[in-house]
Amino acid sequence: MKTRSFEAFRDEQLRDEELRREYESMEPEFSLAREVLELRRAKHLTQKELAEQMGTSQPAIARIESGSYRNLSLAFIRRLADALDAIPEIRLKKKGA
Repeated sequence: MKTRSFEAFRDEQLRDEELRREYESMEPEFSLAREVLELRRAKHLTQKELAEQMGTSQPAIARIESGSYRNLSLAFIRRLADALDAIPEIRLKKKGA
């Protein structure tokens, strides 16, 4: 059986207009998830260790890293940034820009 990369599979699937719109609507969550994961790994922390530093639970960190955490408070983002030695950047962009 021939294997293919995730990118090739994704690109094929994104030819579907409805799927592409849904995928693109999730980009902010996926972007945050990638950043948190990269920063956590750079500090050699487990999800549990990061959670303990923040005073939250390991499943909360797992939800952030999966992109499925939809209702983050600014206070939580600040605690997360502090624990990762990062600075949060929050901005608004006009739709379609």
